This record gives sequence, C-alpha cells and structure tokens, in this order.
Amino acid sequence: MADHAPLPPFRRLPQKAPDIECLRKPDGTIYLSQRHQPGDRPRSIPHALVTRASEHPDRIWLKQRDPVTDMWRALTYGEAKTTSHALAQALLELGAGPDDPVMILSGNSIECAMMMMAAMTIGAPAAPVSVPYSLMSTDFEKLKHCFEAVRPKVIFVQQLAPFEPALAALTTGECAVIAVEGHGQDALSYGACAQTAVTPAVAAAMDQIQDNTIGKYLFTSGSTGLPKPVPTTQGAMCSMIAGVEGLRDDARDPEYDPDQVDNMLDWLPWNHISGSNVNFNGALWAGATFWIDGGKPTPALFGETIRNVRDCKPSTFGTAPIALAMLAEAMEEDESLMLAFFENMRSIGYGGATLSDDLYDRLQALAIKATGRRIPIITMYGATETQGITVVHWEAERVGLIGLPLPGLTLKLVPTSGKLEVRVKGPTVMPGYLGLPEKTAEVFDDEGYYCLGDAAIFVDENDPNQGIIFDGRVGEDFKLSSGTWVSVGVLRPDLVAACAPLVFDAVICGQDKNYAAAMLWPAPAAFEGYVKAAAGDQAAAFGALSKDIASKIAKFNAGEPGSSRRIKRFLIMTDPPSIDAGEITDKGYVNQRQTQDCRPDLVASLFVADHGPSVVQP
Repeated sequence: MADHAPLPPFRRLPQKAPDIECLRKPDGTIYLSQRHQPGDRPRSIPHALVTRASEHPDRIWLKQRDPVTDMWRALTYGEAKTTSHALAQALLELGAGPDDPVMILSGNSIECAMMMMAAMTIGAPAAPVSVPYSLMSTDFEKLKHCFEAVRPKVIFVQQLAPFEPALAALTTGECAVIAVEGHGQDALSYGACAQTAVTPAVAAAMDQIQDNTIGKYLFTSGSTGLPKPVPTTQGAMCSMIAGVEGLRDDARDPEYDPDQVDNMLDWLPWNHISGSNVNFNGALWAGATFWIDGGKPTPALFGETIRNVRDCKPSTFGTAPIALAMLAEAMEEDESLMLAFFENMRSIGYGGATLSDDLYDRLQALAIKATGRRIPIITMYGATETQGITVVHWEAERVGLIGLPLPGLTLKLVPTSGKLEVRVKGPTVMPGYLGLPEKTAEVFDDEGYYCLGDAAIFVDENDPNQGIIFDGRVGEDFKLSSGTWVSVGVLRPDLVAACAPLVFDAVICGQDKNYAAAMLWPAPAAFEGYVKAAAGDQAAAFGALSKDIASKIAKFNAGEPGSSRRIKRFLIMTDPPSIDAGEITDKGYVNQRQTQDCRPDLVASLFVADHGPSVVQP
C-alpha cells in the first residue's frame, strides 16, 4: 500500500513549548506545573480598559449590528472609558457598591459590556445571569434563586418589555432597573445614566480595587442542582491573563504583526467564563476589536454568524464544538465563506465539550484548501469556579487534549475509581461559593485543591509535556453488569460524531445492565430535511431518520472491540431537553444523570425484551 502524502505544516502558534515539572507521589498522586512564569497582567479589568484607552483611544473595541439599520455600530476604547465611568457614577448614586451588586439579565451587547465595566469600576460585583432563566423558563425558579443569592441594588435589561414577566416574579423592593429600551415609569434610562457627570468618587472607588475585590458573581450552569454563585475576584481574572501572557512567544510565528489589530467574533454568553473572562477580558487586554455576534449555533440563528464571519474575517475564533460543526458544514458548501473565515485566521479554539476526530479532520481539510496549511486547533479547560486552568499551547496533532496547566497554577491528578481525577490550586480559583460554606467544603480537598470531578490521562506517561487528555467525568461513568466501566464523557461525543449530522446530542444509559444504550436527540435541521423529503409525513420522516442513524451506529459498533464502547439499542427523543428540569444548561451541556431521572420510562424501554417500535437495534 502506498504511503499517504505528508500533511502540510501548521501555521505556527505564537506560544512557548511546554516545560512541565512533574512530581509523583508513592500513592499515585501526580502534581503538574509549568516552569514558565506568569507574564504581565493589569491591576484589574477596569484598569485594563483605562490602560488601553490611554494607549489607543480611537481604536475600535466593540462592534455590534444595529437591529434597526443592520449596520455595524462601534465603540472605541476611549469612548468606552468615558461611557463606563459615567455609568459608574450613576450606579454610585443608585447605591451600588461592593456589597450591592449589579445584576444583568440581558444577553451580550455594547450596553451590557458598559454596565459590567461600570459596576466593576466602583467595586460593585457584576452578576450576569443566563438569559433563558428570564425568557425561556416558566417558573423563574433559577432566576429567583440567583436574585436572592446576590440581592442586587440595580438590574440591567436591554429591552424592558420581554423581561417584564421575569422582573414581576422578583421581589425587587428598592432595586432600581435600568433599560436601554422601554424605560419610563418602571425603569431608568440607560442613555440618561450614560450622560451622568463624573465626580472624583469614581476614581476614588476604582482606587480601592484590590486582588480580592469581587469583580463578578458568575453562576454555575445548574447541571447539578440550582446554580451556585461563584465570587470571581479581580485577582482571579487578571491571574488568568497573566498565565496566558506567560506562554506568549510571538517570535514563533514569523507572520506575527504587532501592529495588526486582532478581530474576534464571538457569541458565547457573558454569564460564563469562556465568553466573559476568557474571550471578552482577553480581547480587552490584547487591545483587540471584539465583534459581538448576534448569531448562535441553532438552525434559526446560525445564518447570522455566517454573515458576520464574512464581515469580520476574524483572526481568532473560539466557540463550542456544535458551532464549529455547523460552520464546517456551511464552509464545505460555500467556498467564499471558507476563504473569508481563513483569510486572517491564526488559530481556532473550542471549549465546553470534546471535539470529535471527524470534525477536526474536516476543519483541517478546509484550512488546507483555503491556505495550503493546517490551522492550530486549541482548547482551554476550566470551570466557573477556577477560570481557565489548562490550555493546549502547541500545534497538536490530535483532539481530546485539555492541554497543560497555565503558569502560576498547579494541577493535581488523584487516583479515583480507576481514573485520575483533576484538581487545581492557584490564584484563579474561587475563594468559595457565596453563602454556601458546606458546598464550598465539599469541593476542596485537604490540601486546598479544587476538585473538578473530571478525569484525565497522559498522552505519554513518560513525557508529561505531550499533555493530558480528557477522560470523562468521574460521576457520569458507570459499570455494566459485567463490571466493565463505560466512560460516558468519551463515548458520548464519539457517538454523536459518528451519527453526524443527524444527531444533536446523546444520553448514554446502561448502569448495571448487560449492554450500553443511548437516547438521542435528532439535529433539528436534519429532521426538517427528512420531513421535507417525506412530503410532510412526520411518521415516515421519523422512520427514515431512525434507519439512517441505525446504519451509522452499526458502522460505529463495528469499529469498537469492547462492550463498553458499543451501543446495542437506541431511541430518538421527540421532547427537547428541559432547562427547568435541569436536563440541559444554557451552554448546551446535557446532564446525563438528570435526563435519565426525568425520563425513567424511556430508559426502562431500552432494556426490556418487548421494547416496542420506538427502540431500535442497530
């Protein structure tokens, strides 16, 4: 057999090579840390804005499409400093401060960014809350829980009308509401607040900011109960910046132009660390232009992302794997989109879930077609409680890596249930949940390491510099009746990839059973295509979809030698995952155990002899 042609080289990443110190204890515990030291960092995130505004006041920081004109509106670094300080004065006059947070209910916008910066400027924690808690929930339970946890002094909404039912469900008392649209008797005008005359009180409040000052309250995703409020200090956010800076080595990329302004296009919500503390804060410190993407990885909204890619031609792009899958499919059908996406691209980032081998290969094929080279595809791993803690900072030949620890952090791998559980200590880690001392005690070990509940393995036991691989969540894995472990965190994305583009997500079942099975959610766009092909006959479309998925799973099973990796039965779920029931978070993470608990009859049907037509055996 002829050898395959060698793959083209990567575009070089402007990052240092790994230099890991590895300490192994007799009990199997392993400690990992970078020998690279942390780099430069700002005093605080508001101080970072002041620095960048003084260096390049006329450079555009934020861009967003105007919903009326459809034109891009822009805010420079200098304008952002002026506006955020005026809003900071207004917040001071409304009583906001270190013990009186500012809660943000709306999604990403220029005005939302200014309110977050304004709150942090005076030491008032910004508390952005998941938009679905207000607009998709029917009982507002999670929203009310978040409100009671932080007791804000001010609430911000972009448009008042859509949020009125949610606001009515809250016991707001003396809490002021600021709205960009719909202000009046029930809400103050954002525009008027942004014109407030600034007094020395703003500078005095900003001067009080220290590393232990709470910058934000970010809430956990709620995948294991009600969202927990995580105090995110200025020191934690800035230490993550320092860790990233400690790995920079622009000389490694011969095409690096220090005078070129980076363009970042991003939709990830600012109530989570990836969108808020990794991408948003990172763009600010880099002096980049941040394009706020109004699109999302859904059939109805992804067209907006595609349109924005053509305008932005981003130099960096970080998102969830589901969005990369949709983008790859679009670029495979549209060469002009592919060329626009890769024209200035330096690296692609992903997070929140594992990237499949299939998707990695498709993205590299597109990069080679567009540029003649492969593109670095990297990831940062972390949690709401920790910020980003590991990163792939080299041109990796494979997916599944979660990288190596950032400078300044120590990773601890502890033997647990046959795996290595990931724990971390360092300045990016939270001090503890707000008002939940018992929950805080549960997640820190006796050495003060935060326990993430994930597992990892080395690429090469003898060479830690090659990185570590995500090995599933310790709490999601289960044993078959044979005693064989099923690694759900690894099997689930592999199965979804094998069923692409027909399946949106999967729930792996089979604890104490003879085999593994799956409950699948069909990809909406794919199912719509089957319905169209069946001339609107839903039953026929469902049957054809099930047959094609069965074929894909049978092919997947044929390549898997062990029972822990083969799916013997599956069913397709028609009801979408529920946010209120805790089956899915707004980030798209499906809670495997909760979904099974909410749908016991469906789970049971996968393991009985008389299973009915809805259960399919590949």
